[in-house]
Amino acid sequence: MNGAERLVETALRAGVRFCFANPGTTELPLVRALDALPGIRAVLCLHENVCSAAADGYGRLAGVPALALLHLGPGLANALANLHNARRARSPVVAVVGDHASWHLSADAPLTMDIEPVAGAVSKFLRRVSSPDRIAHDTAEAIAAAREHPGGVATLIVPFDHQLAPAAAADPVQLAALRPRAPATFDVAAVERAARLLTSCRPACLFLGGRSLFGRGLQAAGRIAAVCGATLVGEVGFARLEIGRGLPRVVRLPYFPEQAQSFLDRFAAVVLCGAPAPVSFFGYPDQPSRYLSGRRDVVALAGPEDDVESALEALADTLSAPAAAAPAEAEPLPPAVGPLDVEKLGIAVARALPEGCVLVLTAVSSAHPFHRFAASAAPHSELALTGGAIGEGGGLAIGAALARPGTRVIHVEADGSAAYLPQAFWTQAREGLAVTTVICANRAYRILQIELARAGLQRPGGQTAALTDLGSPPIDWIAVARGFGVQGERVHTAEELASALTRGLAIDGPYVIEALLP
Repeated sequence: MNGAERLVETALRAGVRFCFANPGTTELPLVRALDALPGIRAVLCLHENVCSAAADGYGRLAGVPALALLHLGPGLANALANLHNARRARSPVVAVVGDHASWHLSADAPLTMDIEPVAGAVSKFLRRVSSPDRIAHDTAEAIAAAREHPGGVATLIVPFDHQLAPAAAADPVQLAALRPRAPATFDVAAVERAARLLTSCRPACLFLGGRSLFGRGLQAAGRIAAVCGATLVGEVGFARLEIGRGLPRVVRLPYFPEQAQSFLDRFAAVVLCGAPAPVSFFGYPDQPSRYLSGRRDVVALAGPEDDVESALEALADTLSAPAAAAPAEAEPLPPAVGPLDVEKLGIAVARALPEGCVLVLTAVSSAHPFHRFAASAAPHSELALTGGAIGEGGGLAIGAALARPGTRVIHVEADGSAAYLPQAFWTQAREGLAVTTVICANRAYRILQIELARAGLQRPGGQTAALTDLGSPPIDWIAVARGFGVQGERVHTAEELASALTRGLAIDGPYVIEALLP
């Protein structure tokens, strides 16, 4: 076997089943190896940032890495924004970056780039393959690093000549030693401190991140909330959340700093569970930045690197919590009628969600009201924007649909963000993915307009207004989607949106709904 075939063989043996690819000349041996060794499904993406977003979405739900195959340093640079989001989500992702032949690097050809500093900004593991005989071992090490709790981006740089050259198999003993390590255990003393705090200080909140927002972790958090009345609060940019009728109710921390500070100040005790202490997205003059700074009523039960699920279960047992929390009573969803606004959009989406679906919620300002209605919707999983690099939603939806075959994916995205990666529609159509996209078309960078108003600028100047306006000319999202092979429709009222969602969710493939908002 050559080096490229050894890489694919090793990935197959490690359980990798998908490769999101935008290859070039220097990756063609790897492309041929995917044919020579069947078992990894190659998914072509028309931009590298779709590759990295899809690998992120897949990793969040599957819990195992996919490959993102990228062309040289510039291809990595194109993928970087969503590799940043994947790093913040702690998603298991393996970025395979082809490079020039090792003997050609000194020629400084047009696509030559110093790859390591760029990759280092987003990678927990970074390795340049030094010889063909190292490819199998380095691939196994990269996959193990990506899978190691809590997950992360591993980048493997593979020169063209090493892909082509004959390559030895990895030593089985060495490969066995590369199994991902178990998560760090939790601190028993921290469990005791948290128990004392929760029994002596009310009201209290559990600030949840990582694996405390779904599965075992969320169920244990619900048990704790049931016994001590604590409020469950989720990160602003969570990687994955299970929410809906019958599940423990999680309130999302407000985005703006003054609102987040005021919200957290209501609690006499805060227990951090799988999340770092919350901070504001940006540093604003005269606004809070580190919301819990200086407080003595805060206990870190478990950090992102720790076994937060077991820590929460131990805390629940220490508090003599019930074996299972009683399902939270959900408020009935109000009707949504009349001309669309962001609140009616949130209600219509909540009412339409099928049980067990995946909701990719990456619109910022337009999707905010939905969070009030999420707990009353059918139980579902949500993926959010973790690192703040907008435009990821279409790619996340690709990965989510492939990680959960047979499950409907609903994607709610802003029009400004959707313009970053419309190429995702093409991959959704090519792969026949059941993704229904709602584009919140307010024809503005509304979050920037809100920020300007918060800063006291009620009448922005001509250039400022122009740089936040998307209405001249307006983007025709139905035409854009149709150009990439996806059908859709435009809606103006809540009733039209509800009907369009019914049609879109019934289609065995992708569908786009442009929701016109004021």
